[in-house]
Amino acid sequence: MIGIEPVHVTIGAFLLFVAIQRVRDDSASRRLPSVAFWAILGVLFLVGDRLPKAVVGASVLVIAAIAGFHGVRTGNSPEATQAQRQRAAIRLGHRLLVPALLIPGLTLVFLFVAQSSARHGHAFVDPKQSTLVALAFACAVAFVVACRVTRESPTVGLEQGRRILGAIGWAALLPLLLAMLGTVFAKTGVGVAFSELIVRYVAIDDRTTAVVLYGMSMAALTAVLGNAFAAFPVIAAGIGAPILVTRFGADPAVVGSLGMLTGYCGTLLSPMAANYNVVPAALLELKDPHGVIKAQAPTGLILLVVNLVLMRVLAFE
Repeated sequence: MIGIEPVHVTIGAFLLFVAIQRVRDDSASRRLPSVAFWAILGVLFLVGDRLPKAVVGASVLVIAAIAGFHGVRTGNSPEATQAQRQRAAIRLGHRLLVPALLIPGLTLVFLFVAQSSARHGHAFVDPKQSTLVALAFACAVAFVVACRVTRESPTVGLEQGRRILGAIGWAALLPLLLAMLGTVFAKTGVGVAFSELIVRYVAIDDRTTAVVLYGMSMAALTAVLGNAFAAFPVIAAGIGAPILVTRFGADPAVVGSLGMLTGYCGTLLSPMAANYNVVPAALLELKDPHGVIKAQAPTGLILLVVNLVLMRVLAFE
């Protein structure tokens, strides 16, 4: 049965490739901290489940310290000129979209096949990891197709992947760490503690106040954590379930769905949401690293107000 291990091994091997290439880059600034960052991360993906927990924890602290002291810097890698890229784009045309479109398409096909096989008693993929395995399979196929379409060697693809990862830097890890933070919050009962504080210090006497408090808390905590999935268990357990649903009789489906949407409004406003805001700025090489946030902030604030109004109207019909 295929599990998540081959995916982790592939990612770990690529991260070690990034570290080795950085060793060879004599022109890179602060080369050794960058090498250590990618090498440690690669080892954790490769054999982290076989290492003592204390070693894994210490390794995470080390890479966090390296990132915190700006040790992860962009290296120098060969890149085509603007004229070369333009000529290649004209030659390839819309075929460039084929590898990108294959990823979501093949992910769905692989996932449906895996789930159908499991229902018939012939599971070949771990059901708990089927989505991630399907995504990894689709990415591998898309990589091969991209090499065929562009007539470039796989080495070029690996080198460009290294360049993009170097441009993103430590922010590439932020979504992973924030997702883990949500699990930690749920396991440690942060939502219950938050609920007790709200009940003790905030007077919530009507439905409108409860809705505003719930929605604003979701947006604010999401902006701090950078991930609505991390914020939702805390706010839902602290305000959504005990106050909106239990005390005021709100519709749980409306509270849950619109609560997540208000959280996403916080995502649009926060640099902590690296995969949405920091990574695009790095990939597009914007002069202002917060340019994406400034452009979408008005939309986020308007949607936040709209979601609060919809929740107040729809949750109590």
